[in-house]
Amino acid sequence: MAFGIKREELQLWKEKVKKGEIAFITHYWLDERFPGMKTVTKVGCADLEKLAQWGEKYGIPSRAIDKRSEYPHFDLLGERQIEILTQENLLEQLKRFL
Repeated sequence: MAFGIKREELQLWKEKVKKGEIAFITHYWLDERFPGMKTVTKVGCADLEKLAQWGEKYGIPSRAIDKRSEYPHFDLLGERQIEILTQENLLEQLKRFL
């Protein structure tokens, strides 16, 4: 379940993903499979090759791409989320939810 973001933020993320840009969105998230996790960052891009290359840069295999919707993405959680957002200079996304 996702919450804590505005509809406009989600729309902007979707537009960027559809254009083939690497796009980030962080939001509150609860999932019983991941106890203790409160946020997730979705890194999306409709260009699967580009998304796979981005993931490779961080040691994330292409098989981790969630392709179930029209917005393919990686899910970043926990320490890896913080580490990657720091390296991408996007900590404001995470600070908002701490």
